[in-house]
Amino acid sequence: MTNVSMRAASVLALGVALSFGLASEVRAQMQAQQAGPVMSGVDSLQTELHMLTDVQRKSVDSEQEKAYKNFYKVPPSDPDKRIQLGAAFLQKYPKSPLDEGIEVGMANAYYAKQDWTDYYATAEKALALDPDEVDILTTVGWVIPHEYDPNDANASALLGRAESYEKHALDVLAKMPKPKGLSEAKFAALKTQKQQEAHSALGLVYFRRGDYANSVSELQLTTQQANPDQTDLYVLGLDLQKLNRGADAAAAFTRCGQIQGPLQAQCQQEAGQAKK
Repeated sequence: MTNVSMRAASVLALGVALSFGLASEVRAQMQAQQAGPVMSGVDSLQTELHMLTDVQRKSVDSEQEKAYKNFYKVPPSDPDKRIQLGAAFLQKYPKSPLDEGIEVGMANAYYAKQDWTDYYATAEKALALDPDEVDILTTVGWVIPHEYDPNDANASALLGRAESYEKHALDVLAKMPKPKGLSEAKFAALKTQKQQEAHSALGLVYFRRGDYANSVSELQLTTQQANPDQTDLYVLGLDLQKLNRGADAAAAFTRCGQIQGPLQAQCQQEAGQAKK
């Protein structure tokens, strides 16, 4: 799955919260795609990065290393198998220096299953072992505003947590050295993908708060790419409408309406209204 399908599948909460009548349509997309960050085209890069930074940098016996590699050999399309192997690893090696990498992989597997309770719990375990874990910081920070419930008593605190995670992730990415054995091109691709995910998340966090100007600034960083995310373009259009920038809103909605997905018809309608 690409990041585009991932975000289209996750826009259910956005559609419900904004009352645009998209719930049933997006729910069907969500059920059909079962997407998540671990399912994206850069999963192999994330796996390679973990293999290089975890196995090569940390001293473990051959048995642990083999079990760790077998865990990451499981394709992301089989999250249950990853969870099974991860749980077995953690039970057998509870103090292993590779536990953090296992927790990350398990968290991504829970995300693919949309098992939010276990996802958040496992993500927190990974961050307890490594507060600079970029995979977890960006993904948790991205999930929170997409699964946002304005009626939740902790809604404001959750948005603050997402903002903090994404800003910290961007700081870590800016200082991250290239691991030995990873090409410059692959490392740059991984960093770019994570940076875009962070800016996308921040854009939605600010949108949820009604901070439309800062939301625009963040989403413009993600929608300038060749294959922009449909949800980012949709929210960007809403931001620009709130700022009375009708022509710019129409342009964002028009681009959104050119992308196949659950928001296509809505964006085409909004583009027509904005032009008027």
